[in-house]
Amino acid sequence: MPTRARALSTRALLVCAAIGVAAGLVGGVAGWVTPVVIAGAPIVYGFVLGAHVIPGIIAQETLRLPWVALLSHVLAALVASAMAPQWAGRFLGTAVLFGGIQEGVAALTRYRVWRAWRFFISAVIIGVIVAAVVALVVNLGAMPLWAQVSYLVLSVLGPVAWTGLALVIGAQLRRAGVNRR
Repeated sequence: MPTRARALSTRALLVCAAIGVAAGLVGGVAGWVTPVVIAGAPIVYGFVLGAHVIPGIIAQETLRLPWVALLSHVLAALVASAMAPQWAGRFLGTAVLFGGIQEGVAALTRYRVWRAWRFFISAVIIGVIVAAVVALVVNLGAMPLWAQVSYLVLSVLGPVAWTGLALVIGAQLRRAGVNRR
């Protein structure tokens, strides 16, 4: 008999919604500081953009269920879009991309491996994508070599650092019993 996919419980949906709102507030702030960062210190833009990994990592670490990363990302994007509507399309695109990568890495382990290394694999993948895509936005080739290297390192390390923070938050939520079924 084929196994039916489990629907997320109301509790899981509410946890994803709470994570999405909190992370969406962070995303909205990141949206408003983005033009300032690009104009004043473009080498840290990748680090700022890396903050968008937060909802999926917290949701997966807290609930350890399929689809919670993508759901939390989309909800965060909707909240961030309400705060900074000029970035709505980018917020939603980033949510689908980052949430999809996080879900994909979890799916490769059949949603059974929840060790930190697994989360950091998705963070590095996202960091490399961020570095490549955002290099075009900030015209990386026009920067001095030290700035190019700093930019690339910060773009990859940004999602890694934000993932570390999100794992701590998710672990604390688990300890508090938020994941009880």
